[in-house]
Amino acid sequence: MVKLTKIYTRSGDAGETGLGDGKRVAKHDPRVEAYGTVDEANAVLGMVVHTARSDGSPVAEVLQSIQHDLFDLGADLCTPIKDEEKEGAALRILPARVEMLENLIDEYNAPLETLRSFVLPGGSRLAAELHLARTVTRRAERAVTMLIAAEPSTTSPVTMQYLNRLSDFLFVLARVANDNGNSDVLWVPGKNR
Repeated sequence: MVKLTKIYTRSGDAGETGLGDGKRVAKHDPRVEAYGTVDEANAVLGMVVHTARSDGSPVAEVLQSIQHDLFDLGADLCTPIKDEEKEGAALRILPARVEMLENLIDEYNAPLETLRSFVLPGGSRLAAELHLARTVTRRAERAVTMLIAAEPSTTSPVTMQYLNRLSDFLFVLARVANDNGNSDVLWVPGKNR
């Protein structure tokens, strides 16, 4: 288990950080960018969880569970896959968690009306925060795709799949937070021409 007694170490003062396998890399390394952006998405989700709880929304518990997944996903990205790595040797996000998100998407999307336009981020405060979490998650996904392109053999594609489904789920939850889509703000193409 993690035990943090000292918060600063000065080991990163020269612009490097340690990966989960002990290797030192630049703080702008694609791997660090990927798990750092996942951490940012998790922080935004923390804000969403707070708002959801304040609103009495039942999605708060689901989202907090997802925050645990994002820490697992960050650990996965932080530790490059080794050749012939044994199962359980490193913490990895599992395909079952991607399937869990797909099931949640189907469950929460089922009662919503079919969209006939794109949705503007906004509506209720909770919906706006969910859209913010969605866009940061999409940025994390883009960072992971760049990492996979640079280091395909040492990066799990499940990390990208999870982030892809998570951003879809956050979109669906934003619609749910907008009175099941009834308060969605729809894009009107060319409205300001």
